[in-house]
Amino acid sequence: MAEESFKAAMPVAELAPGRMRSCRIGEHEIVVCHTREGVFALDNVCTHAFARLSEGYFRGTRITCPLHGAVFDVRDGRVLGGPATTALPTHPTRIVDGVIEVALSSPDAS
Repeated sequence: MAEESFKAAMPVAELAPGRMRSCRIGEHEIVVCHTREGVFALDNVCTHAFARLSEGYFRGTRITCPLHGAVFDVRDGRVLGGPATTALPTHPTRIVDGVIEVALSSPDAS
């Protein structure tokens, strides 16, 4: 099992509360969501039909797929509304010196 390694994603100043933004860390595409509860990172691909979630809708702690409307909780990736049945992978985040960092444990994250 690979050890988690935090990598810079984007300056926190570039992601206002209530907004989301996609980015790449290595070969991994993620979506970073800034909520009232903090900053959360998830895989940017819907587990139902592989649409980019960053092209969907984000409100509160819910992200909605633009293709078929599956809804996920950005805090833990769980499915809140179908047609998706599989949770989204989530990734630990932290803010260091004004930069959002995301930890990926997959080998392609370096």
